[in-house]
Amino acid sequence: MTSRTDILLTAIAPAIWGSTYFVTVAFLPDGYPLTVSLLRALPAGLLLLLFVRRLPAAGWYGRIFLLGALNFTIFWTLLFVSAYRLPGGVAATVASVQPLIVIFFARAALGTPIRLLAVFAAALGIAGVATLILTPQASLDPVGVAAGLGAALSMAGGTVLTRKWKPPVSLLTFTAWQLTAGGLLLLPLEPPLPDLTARHIGGLVYLGLIGAALTYGLWFRGVARIEPSAVSVLGFLSPLTAVFLGWVLLDQSLSVLQMMGAATILISVWISQNGVGLPGAGKRASKKVAVG
Repeated sequence: MTSRTDILLTAIAPAIWGSTYFVTVAFLPDGYPLTVSLLRALPAGLLLLLFVRRLPAAGWYGRIFLLGALNFTIFWTLLFVSAYRLPGGVAATVASVQPLIVIFFARAALGTPIRLLAVFAAALGIAGVATLILTPQASLDPVGVAAGLGAALSMAGGTVLTRKWKPPVSLLTFTAWQLTAGGLLLLPLEPPLPDLTARHIGGLVYLGLIGAALTYGLWFRGVARIEPSAVSVLGFLSPLTAVFLGWVLLDQSLSVLQMMGAATILISVWISQNGVGLPGAGKRASKKVAVG
């Protein structure tokens, strides 16, 4: 049964992910995005494997590598393509369609009913993200938009299948398997990093231990306990945190419109959790739409 504690613990993950932009700019070498992703996933996964000391059963390897690809390899690769080819606001807005996709994927894979309230919360959150970070001067690149949509599809698929496939192991073990698989699949995609300074290493340790091992453990815990449409909307907290950190730490300004966008995101999260994610929410939701 979903509780407010489950929601708060799960929300920690996207809130911390929102710090990735600041840490990348302030602490990491420029121009090696996928190598940084590799060093974020693989060491954390291997460290957790050393701790849990358990490998998947033979019949689980295919599923684990598919989940690792969807949640990490494909998602991060397409996300970086989108980020390089689109202005940041456009890339984040395109990626924010993920909660809407999750609603329909969950219907297909899990038989979860499609609730109008969940669709409304996801659409409201997308509007909030666009208001928060999209600028009038933003331009569109077809390849960048396609990559952004592909990243959203990949993460949405990973979220739903992580809930569908539950091996008989601890959550920590399941997280270790996925991080390791995703990291291994990233190995051939980038050249080695240049010489690393202590500052670079500190940033990588933060992204690996806090931004991957801890946060994905909390995220997968939430995916297992909270309805997919509700847990995915928590992802809107990531761009919100990124903008907040830019304002506090990078001396970036916030307009009234951006503040309205931030408020809209918080409202969408509140609606999704109080109307969908908490016990009895199905009774409170006013309508369900039968699909298929």
